[in-house]
Amino acid sequence: MAVACSGEARDGSQKQATAHYLANEGVMVVRGETKVLFDPLFQNSYGQYQLPPAQIREALLAGTPPYDDIGMVFISHFHGDHFSPADILALMKSQPGVKLAAPAQAVSALTALSDVTEDVRQRITAVSLEYGDAPVSHSIGDIQIDAVRIPHAGWPTGRLDVENIAWRVTVDNDVTVLHLGDADPRDLHFAQDADYWAAKQINMAFPPYWYFLAEGGREVLNNRLQPYHSVGTHVPEAMPDNPATRPAEYQGYDLFTEPGETRLIPAVRAGNG
Repeated sequence: MAVACSGEARDGSQKQATAHYLANEGVMVVRGETKVLFDPLFQNSYGQYQLPPAQIREALLAGTPPYDDIGMVFISHFHGDHFSPADILALMKSQPGVKLAAPAQAVSALTALSDVTEDVRQRITAVSLEYGDAPVSHSIGDIQIDAVRIPHAGWPTGRLDVENIAWRVTVDNDVTVLHLGDADPRDLHFAQDADYWAAKQINMAFPPYWYFLAEGGREVLNNRLQPYHSVGTHVPEAMPDNPATRPAEYQGYDLFTEPGETRLIPAVRAGNG
């Protein structure tokens, strides 16, 4: 299923960026020849979230189109519904061009596996940030990577040890997407880096779906991050695919619910939404 948020690419070419839903918070972003993945492979549904379907998982590991020639994989945090060390290692071995950027906790779990090769180690970037640290930036090829630690939902009483990284990623110096992982929706986490968030326009954000209803989440999206468009992730499997049959409070929001569905990533503000 394809749902368009905008029309042609800015220059009228076929380089319109697209977002492809994998499952839970798993998303693939494609622009031209560049493909990046967020939280793509994991093995725990916790009884309520979708796992990547077998055909998507197998295509990722086999490098079958459209999941071939992946450039980067980003992991938000080390939880079983976002990250499987063994699966990501298998992906990196099967697609030798793949590079990984992940919080140090996730990297430690992956590199502790007995069959990690030196080649794989050389393709890993570990990000180690404490809450309150300034955002960090890296460039890998034509991918600009900005990372900041935002506490996992449950702050300030729970999951304080989880290294949850919000990835702001720009491809081809043109299209910027934001993957928040399970970031707590209070604005105070984002306000301390106000200049960082204001410095770059976000074409599409992938917040956890609860941001749309939480007062703090709406404030963060509408007043702090201000993406052209947002698609909710981490949606329970029980949520209907048809917006008209969802609970009334969710009918006005764009949610990823069906693995394999896609969105066009807006290139310009006019007409987006």
